[in-house]
Amino acid sequence: MINFKEDERLNKLNHSCAHMMAQAIKHLWPEAKFWVGPVIDSGFYYDIDLGDKVINDDDIEAISREMKKIAKDGKRIVRNEITKEEALEQFKSDPYKLDLINRMDESEVTISTYTQGDFTDLCRGPHVDTVKECKNFKLIKFSGAYWKGDVNNKVLQRIYGVCFDTEEELNAYLQELEDAKNRDHRKLGKELGIFMTSDLVGKGLPMYLPNGYIIWEELENYIKGKEKKLGYKHVLTPPLGNVELYKTSGHWEHYQESMFPKMEVEGEEFVLRPMNCPHHMMIYANDIHSYRDLPLRIGEIARDCRFEASGALKGIERVRSFCQNDAHLFVTPEQIESEFKIVVNLILEVYKELGITDYHFELSLRDKEDKVKYHPDDEMWDNAENKLRQVLDDIGIDYVEKIGEAAFYGPKLDVQVKPAVGNEYTLSTCQLDFCLPAKFDLTYVDSDGSKKSPVVLHRAIFGSIDRFIAYYLEERKGAMPLWLSPVQVVVLPVNNEYHLEYAKKVYQELLDAGIRVDLDSREEKLSYRMRETQTNKVPISLVLGNNERDEETVTLRIFGSEEKKNMPLSEFVEFIKEKKESHALSLD
Repeated sequence: MINFKEDERLNKLNHSCAHMMAQAIKHLWPEAKFWVGPVIDSGFYYDIDLGDKVINDDDIEAISREMKKIAKDGKRIVRNEITKEEALEQFKSDPYKLDLINRMDESEVTISTYTQGDFTDLCRGPHVDTVKECKNFKLIKFSGAYWKGDVNNKVLQRIYGVCFDTEEELNAYLQELEDAKNRDHRKLGKELGIFMTSDLVGKGLPMYLPNGYIIWEELENYIKGKEKKLGYKHVLTPPLGNVELYKTSGHWEHYQESMFPKMEVEGEEFVLRPMNCPHHMMIYANDIHSYRDLPLRIGEIARDCRFEASGALKGIERVRSFCQNDAHLFVTPEQIESEFKIVVNLILEVYKELGITDYHFELSLRDKEDKVKYHPDDEMWDNAENKLRQVLDDIGIDYVEKIGEAAFYGPKLDVQVKPAVGNEYTLSTCQLDFCLPAKFDLTYVDSDGSKKSPVVLHRAIFGSIDRFIAYYLEERKGAMPLWLSPVQVVVLPVNNEYHLEYAKKVYQELLDAGIRVDLDSREEKLSYRMRETQTNKVPISLVLGNNERDEETVTLRIFGSEEKKNMPLSEFVEFIKEKKESHALSLD
């Protein structure tokens, strides 16, 4: 998607269109007052005080019509530089503009206004030459917004829009928005019965429905199977811990604002855990270890809770309770490079098998000037960062360095994906940590009999399973590969009177073979039932009529294709079992 803030021409054009919208609103509601109207990544918005008036769909249509009149009139947009005193006088009846002006320092910023016909607005610019250039616009949505983002302030009306140079560009972008809307995992999650939310349960606390939990289980089994082949030992730890645990780890000092409040029980203070590292440190500390025991790879699909502001919550992509595909690798310093390579190769293998191609690597480093966020040990940081650089260079992976993005205890490698909807985010991560083993006094007995501290690699391949499901739903528009589909096959008898008995036989054979199958024998037209399998994005539909019954075959139709294929029932069972077990992305 286009970033309007970064594109110089679109930035100027959308800034000007925001003013044109404000002018139209002023024509319709002369008492309207305006806060700010910035260009954002996805276009522009303006915050407006309309008194007790609440914007509705009819108002948006009226504003759009008035904007078209203004654009057609084609007034020039004129810049004028004024003093602070002049600005205060000019906008003396607008408390929002006065707030902005009073916070301006004339020695640091030039105060300017822009005028187009009968409308003048306080603005630093720049703008296009005439409002005629803003004719290709669309008002996208509207909502309420607290003045200055403060819940204690008045709610203003916020209207969002976009503007382009040509109608063709506008229409292409609107089509992209429609596609993104149809891909949105929240929409797909509801339509396909993946998950639900309830304010009575709590914001940011999604619940997985049967279809969603099938996807969840398949992903969990898939990644745990790969981990077991690499020698991981899986554990189960509680989703809360004593506050002292997090004081020892340093999370209480560095991460407390993202944690839920502590709770006191029988004189002890507990907190819902935001991550699993402290628990895994204690599991390591439970035994005496030799260098021969290392690397020790501890894995867990672990429930965590983090406080997220309600405005940041989004479906299952950003939540307050989630499960991490987490693991901690306890290694000797000599094993860092080989173990890190194994983790990176596992990420690449999983991405290839799942068809994930739009991603890049970021090496997140500390900001040396930040003495508060990061564990204060220059030697440790330099050693850890150089180790990761060396590994990545040896593997031959392209990456960019991000200063100030490291965890408080060590640098990390993040895999950033560009989802089909929204901005890029981190999917997988691997972090190098010399700090926590020392904080928990973890040791192993080396070959010379001395005690040494292990190094820990924190890694998550799926990141959180919740976010991964959201990402994958949007990538595939809800059409999961066969092995992840909640229902893999639907059996459709053409006529129940003649074909239901055979349909039941097919259904049972597939069920016995471990296939997730439904039998749709409702008294509905075959065309209706087939359309429904397409709507539900079921990978395979089996149509059974006279020929199939008499010859013990099935006629299958693959989702997204009009082509039909006939094969013996026994052959079909083997075909689908092979596709399922191989985690095939397609059924071609």
